[in-house]
Amino acid sequence: MARRPSSPKELPDSLREAVERTVDATLGSSGRSRAQGALDDVVQSVDELRRGAEERLAKGRRSMSEALEGRRPASLDDIRELKKELRAIARRLDAIEERLPAKRRAPAKRKAPTGSTSSKRSS
Repeated sequence: MARRPSSPKELPDSLREAVERTVDATLGSSGRSRAQGALDDVVQSVDELRRGAEERLAKGRRSMSEALEGRRPASLDDIRELKKELRAIARRLDAIEERLPAKRRAPAKRKAPTGSTSSKRSS
């Protein structure tokens, strides 16, 4: 019984050897060159299929990694960076508020709550 190839790279060599043995046994040396050309075409096709599959797998892995990256929870470093940015924004806002005229810094008027019962008077 023939030995099975242990890796995908051995597959074309194993295939080539098996086809060569079969061709030698049936055709002899006269048809060997044509058979060799056909065998080379088969091996090339297998290699192209393998490379295409590997490229599609790699592309799928990359897109999966990108999709997961956007969904991962924030790390401690991410939170620290956000806190740092918020402190910087707060300092800038404080500086802007200090430059505003005093009348503009007065507290805003409160809006009356909607749906209040003040419009209904009881007698």
